Amino acid sequence: MEWLTHSQTGFQQAARYLLSMRLAVVGLQLIALAVAETVVTLAYRAEALALCLLYGVLATLGWLWFTRRPPRSPSSVSAGLALDLVLIGGWLFLTGGYTNPLVSLLLLPIAVAIILVPLSQSIALTLFGIAVYTALVIWHTPITNEDHNANLAQLHLAGMWVTFAMTAAILLLVVGALARRLRRQQEQLSTIRETRLRDEQIIALGLSAAAVAHRLGTPLNTMTLLVDEIRSAFPDPDLADDLSLMEQQLGLCSKHLQQLSSSAIQAKTAQLESLRVPDWVARLRESATLLWPAAPIDWSEAVPDCRVAVDATLDQAILNLLANALTASPSWVAVSVRYAESSRIEMVVEDHGDGLEDALQKTPGEQIVGSENGLGVGLFLSNATIQRLGGTLKARVDQHGTTMIIDLPEARAVNANMGG
Repeated sequence: MEWLTHSQTGFQQAARYLLSMRLAVVGLQLIALAVAETVVTLAYRAEALALCLLYGVLATLGWLWFTRRPPRSPSSVSAGLALDLVLIGGWLFLTGGYTNPLVSLLLLPIAVAIILVPLSQSIALTLFGIAVYTALVIWHTPITNEDHNANLAQLHLAGMWVTFAMTAAILLLVVGALARRLRRQQEQLSTIRETRLRDEQIIALGLSAAAVAHRLGTPLNTMTLLVDEIRSAFPDPDLADDLSLMEQQLGLCSKHLQQLSSSAIQAKTAQLESLRVPDWVARLRESATLLWPAAPIDWSEAVPDCRVAVDATLDQAILNLLANALTASPSWVAVSVRYAESSRIEMVVEDHGDGLEDALQKTPGEQIVGSENGLGVGLFLSNATIQRLGGTLKARVDQHGTTMIIDLPEARAVNANMGG
């Protein structure tokens, strides 16, 4: 398998547009020769026709080369555009030089060079194009060996119109298409850069959490031993209840640390499981009940019977959103799941709180922000987890409260995207 760099891929994609430009120039040259022959007798008709055919052959060979063996540097592209200027200039030399109305065709390789190659090389090609035009002015050749001044003037005016129309069309189709492709690539690079920065923040948070979890293990074990020693040294029934509660809480902390380690291992190996949505919602409901036994969470019974690809990190992301909702609205939180269009599943978390901060309403979780209600790091990590599984997190705030919408693909859609 041949691995291509980003620049090679760009040149490979631009080969088709370069071929279109060159064949359009060749076609225009052939049409100009045919039209001119109906009015006057060209002095170098055979040579000009042979040069047009040579240009067409070289344009095809250049397209094959760019497609099968993309250049590793823009120097090869610049050399090809310089050859375009030479061939167009040579054809103009045989058909009247700078008096030929098609002399504006020299602008096309320069316009393409401004988009495709670096600034220094595009400047060099611009100067080279000016030099070719200057050479046509200095070494002028007559378009015909006979005197047809009236016919030549009419032909020149018609040729100027045709040149303007064709040049404008080629610039729109070729240069415009290349510019749009470059803009799309810049947008993709910007998205990749933002995703990389977000992932770096997540990695930093993960390393900090792992370090804290490792450090908490020793104090928890020490406190567990101290509880046993206190229970042995002071056999007081009143104190025994408190010690039992303390031992229970220490065990719960140890269990959470073990769950954190297992979740990290599962995330590292990218293990996904395909669950029916009712089973997944039931698992989330059980986890939420264990974490907040008295929480007023209204779980909707109407759940679509389809499958979704989940892992432990997604469960934790949903639980983080529930924790945020309970913090903002301790009296009421509702959770519902519905089937959306395009094989998507939407989980809706509603509350009657004051709503998200203004910085979080449009793009919740895109960055880490400080929050007294605990909506900063947790929301950031939840959004990153949901996006990693092909979903999106949306928020809607009104006078009734906040609505968080977790949009996830069905399991079969995830498998299709992963090639499975």
